[in-house]
Amino acid sequence: MKINFIIADDHPMVVVGIKHELSSIHTLRNAGVARNSTEVLDLLARCHCDVLITDYVMPGGEFGDGMAMLSFIRRRYPELKIVVLTAIENLAVVAEMRKIGVHSVLNKADEVGHLVSAVHAVYAGASYFSPRLRGEGGGGGDGQARALSPREAEVVRLYVSGASISEIARQLNRTKQTVSSQKSSAMRKLGIERDVDLFCFAYETGLVIARQPIEGAVPAFPRPPAAR
Repeated sequence: MKINFIIADDHPMVVVGIKHELSSIHTLRNAGVARNSTEVLDLLARCHCDVLITDYVMPGGEFGDGMAMLSFIRRRYPELKIVVLTAIENLAVVAEMRKIGVHSVLNKADEVGHLVSAVHAVYAGASYFSPRLRGEGGGGGDGQARALSPREAEVVRLYVSGASISEIARQLNRTKQTVSSQKSSAMRKLGIERDVDLFCFAYETGLVIARQPIEGAVPAFPRPPAAR
């Protein structure tokens, strides 16, 4: 099972860079490239897409760009996950994007690992925002993360990065039973019962930042319904 993504950006070098960096991630598949909002909507109508990776400023299309384009796409494809790449650092603009249902906003100056993590996070039902764009609040979640033992935190980090229990056991040289027990213990400490909530917690508190998933592994999170 692969995550199908579309890249939308009017700068060819940016597109080439994103395609190159994501091509080595075996959980991802590029379903197409668009240069403006017209091409984005055309691709979405023809291709199955799980995650749209799009620039914020992308003029020249029939459906505009920025908030107008994002709002239109949200209404037309409410199940589609959206990752916005932008040079904008205005927190008010980011807040508006969150309000209309954008799942992730990354700064173009971020390390590429953030994009890999963001795509997996939004597909899992979580949100993911650039460290440059995160508010100062939300310390409670960080405190909960610190309550985990180092071994529990490492198991959670690997699990939400795409590794199965068996993969983690092999990598850490532990038994599957031990890894499963440490994951369960971490979830109890965090007050979390479902795997999808574990993904949300890990990404939103920054427990997982700029990490690439273990090659070839896909976590057993619920798959969103296909966009129509």
